[in-house]
Amino acid sequence: MMQSLKSRKLALIAGVSLAVTAAMTLGAQAQDTIKIGFSQSLTGFLSPNGKQALLGMEIWADQVNKSGGLLGKKVELKYYDDKSQGSEVPGIYTKLIDVDKVDLVVSGYASNQIAPAMPVVISKKKTFVSLFGLDINDKFKYDRYFAVIPTGPDAKASFTKGYFNVAMAQSPKPQSIALTYADAEFSQNACEGARNTAKKLGLKIVYDKAYPPPPKTTDFAPIVRAVKAENPDLVMICSYPLDSIGLVLAAHEVGLKPKMMGGAMVGLQATPFKDKLKSKLNGIVNYETWVPDKKQMYEGTEAFFKEYQAKAGAAGVDPLGYYLGGWGYAQMQVLEAGIKGSKSLDDAKIADYLKKATIKTVMGPIKYGAKGEWAEDRMMTVQYHGVTDAANLDTWRGMSYQTVVDPPSLATGKVVYPYEKAMK
Repeated sequence: MMQSLKSRKLALIAGVSLAVTAAMTLGAQAQDTIKIGFSQSLTGFLSPNGKQALLGMEIWADQVNKSGGLLGKKVELKYYDDKSQGSEVPGIYTKLIDVDKVDLVVSGYASNQIAPAMPVVISKKKTFVSLFGLDINDKFKYDRYFAVIPTGPDAKASFTKGYFNVAMAQSPKPQSIALTYADAEFSQNACEGARNTAKKLGLKIVYDKAYPPPPKTTDFAPIVRAVKAENPDLVMICSYPLDSIGLVLAAHEVGLKPKMMGGAMVGLQATPFKDKLKSKLNGIVNYETWVPDKKQMYEGTEAFFKEYQAKAGAAGVDPLGYYLGGWGYAQMQVLEAGIKGSKSLDDAKIADYLKKATIKTVMGPIKYGAKGEWAEDRMMTVQYHGVTDAANLDTWRGMSYQTVVDPPSLATGKVVYPYEKAMK
């Protein structure tokens, strides 16, 4: 009997010892990992861009881990699908910080998803590197916010500045403009910038109306007919991917032919949307953030896109990744620079470092100014031309179908004007 009790006691001690050892091992593993949390649009209307950004982020994490990690620790990306719904975002960041106990957070793609994350991030005093949020910090004025989008200090105007520069250089100068935009965070901000610029230039605004974004709006022909009825010289569109496609198709259906059309249309930069529109892209003058021109090849750029494109098929994402793939990678390079530069995971120290540093990324150098926006604007404006309905991936891979028309320092040619001439 005594021997049996003794055996059970020894077994209990051994079990407790094993449990403690296992807990210590798990704790050690956790301490050897830097967990970076974020929401990402993996389903819903933003998912084509969200998923390519995610692949860029995953390539970064894989490369960092293969080279030994950060501060001697492996990095782990912890993310949840926000379903392209801003209402999902606050709960995701609360869970990431309070339940998952991530060390650091970054944003997912797009203004509509970044803005609702801000109150949570601010309340937790986390440094926040965002991806393609347009002037998000204007109302929050949070000192640990850092934007990865090449808009510069006048963020709202930057998406359409090049469009206006090109338009006002024509002879005779255009006199009137129509503004149409989605009733959503990004589009409202971009259109506000365009409206202010139009007024400064003395352009007569003959149409200025928002529309409910898809899926609430599916038929864009009535919007285009209303714009056409005003006979504007310029048509400025501030839209998200599905409405960008809908508005271009409707413009061809209705026969809208202003002197210039485009502006701040999200989606036209992505390969699947280009492939859907093909020849209907011709003549559109629109913003761009990066193109595969030799002037925009930085350290690691070609190597990154080679790896991205090799993995894109299996990942089911944009096969080229020129719009969000490279920027998703660059977003994580900014955070990496903050960690390495501050030699810390402390949010305050990372933020202090990023405020002062010039950060090298595959999409070019980034230096931060006020409100966490870039100190210098590096947005571009391109015009699509010469696209046929036989266009394929090889077409979109290069520069044959697009010309950078602004800024002059990055220009690759001149605009074809008016729009109707470039449509052919």
